[in-house]
Amino acid sequence: MNAKPKVAMVLAAGLGKRMRPITDTIPKPLVEIAGRTLLDRGLDSLEAAGVVTAVVNVHYLPRQIADHLAGRAAPQTVISDESDGLLDSAGGIVKALPALGPEPFYILNADTFWLDRGKPNLDRLALAWDATKMDILLMLADLDSATGHSGGTDFVVDEDGRLSRAAGAPDGLIYAGAAIVDPALFAGAPQGPASLNRYFDAAIAAGRLYGMKMDGRWITVGTPDAIPLAEAAVAEGA
Repeated sequence: MNAKPKVAMVLAAGLGKRMRPITDTIPKPLVEIAGRTLLDRGLDSLEAAGVVTAVVNVHYLPRQIADHLAGRAAPQTVISDESDGLLDSAGGIVKALPALGPEPFYILNADTFWLDRGKPNLDRLALAWDATKMDILLMLADLDSATGHSGGTDFVVDEDGRLSRAAGAPDGLIYAGAAIVDPALFAGAPQGPASLNRYFDAAIAAGRLYGMKMDGRWITVGTPDAIPLAEAAVAEGA
């Protein structure tokens, strides 16, 4: 059986421009949905999955996030400070690699969360992880399971679980903002801004990008009008 990742990278450094005016005064990860911040909802899932350490990158209003996390016992949080400049998703991971360690780790977006149905999805993701054939394993959601999503789909899955870009495919799935990645993928990567999409495409080309469809309700909160939708989904899930 695979060992579940004990470390996670939580991507929390974005500017949250589409969430204005709320984010004029607070960073987006501290926006509350039904009385719980987006950041804590993600960290709650990591805690339930047995994650010991979560590295959280910060850029916009970083002190607010650091102060908020100071009151949390588990998982232990480590701040990766990007105050000097945004590094994007992959650039933030590369900067944080010394704190993430040599073993596969979870990646979590701080502005999406989900409501599990049955076995927790992060546990399912860990069970599906196979380092012999995967560089990255993405958690995916279908359009019917998504709340607050206004875009299209991102990937299609073949019969073996390998992913390719959806390119408008009607049976495509959405990247649900959670993944497991082998840190070896970033070996030798230069410091500086870089998107995870570059690594997704490299893994597709190598036949080593895989996906797992989540079971439950996936919720993305990109704009203020998505908040009541998210809160209604939480109430329904309860």
